[in-house]
Amino acid sequence: MIDMKASEDMRSLQLTLGVYLFIFAAKLAIYFLSGVVALYAVALHTLSDIFISGFLLVAAWYSRKVADKVHMFGYGRAQNVAALVAATLFISFTSFELYREAIPRLFRHEESKYQSLPLVLGVLALSMLIAAAPLYKLFTQKTRGAAARAQLTELVNDELGLLAAFVGTLFIVWGYPIADPLAAILVATIIAYNAIRLFSENTSFLLGRSPGSEFLGKLERQALTVPGVLSANDLRAEYIGPDNVHVDLHIEVQRGTPIEQANRIAHEVEARLHADLPGGLCMIHVDPAEEVVSNPDVL
Repeated sequence: MIDMKASEDMRSLQLTLGVYLFIFAAKLAIYFLSGVVALYAVALHTLSDIFISGFLLVAAWYSRKVADKVHMFGYGRAQNVAALVAATLFISFTSFELYREAIPRLFRHEESKYQSLPLVLGVLALSMLIAAAPLYKLFTQKTRGAAARAQLTELVNDELGLLAAFVGTLFIVWGYPIADPLAAILVATIIAYNAIRLFSENTSFLLGRSPGSEFLGKLERQALTVPGVLSANDLRAEYIGPDNVHVDLHIEVQRGTPIEQANRIAHEVEARLHADLPGGLCMIHVDPAEEVVSNPDVL
């Protein structure tokens, strides 16, 4: 199941990269004809997307490598690293460049000369339509790895940025040229906001994020359904990949239980937990149950 999901992520990323290459060429060509800075903003955004999507694609492939002596829990976190780098590029390259280009134009917008505005509107509308194809494919996937989630975020950025540029160009047509740098600044702000959120989310995963109390409680209840398990405690878990979790759990069995029987109980617990941990890792530690003191006067 993990391989199928990873393959679906790869196909989605490949489709997205192909779309980006096509619409970047169209945006850049029309920018040189029209001089609309909002179109330059979304073209520059797409250029960064081309490099980032390629990087995410490589990371999605790399994360499928099996565990080895160097990385004993596998390479699943490669996607989180890629998403973290992508977020950094969104902020440092795209957003900064757009702010640098657009803000001065707020104070000299009357000097700007625009041409071929109907063509600009057509390219923007076509770009929104084309970008909707990989966006829909990623959005309707049942599961997405970190690289695919990062790509989905960027596709949403694209649609919002294209919409802002489209509205800004309409206002230019209606005689309000200040809308051009304002639209570019809005695009830059959208990119920066989503980049910061993406950065925060993937930093949490790389630091060993827990899957949450609800998921952990479900694992404990699963362990307690195994005959011979008296209690389950000291449960610790962290993500080691987009959907892979490493679980460490202590179970208690009846004191004096033969080692062979205790080992069978541990394997049964592991098998049941793996029903909720496809591709994950599970370590079960068996402890003897504490002796119950029958005399309440004895401390």
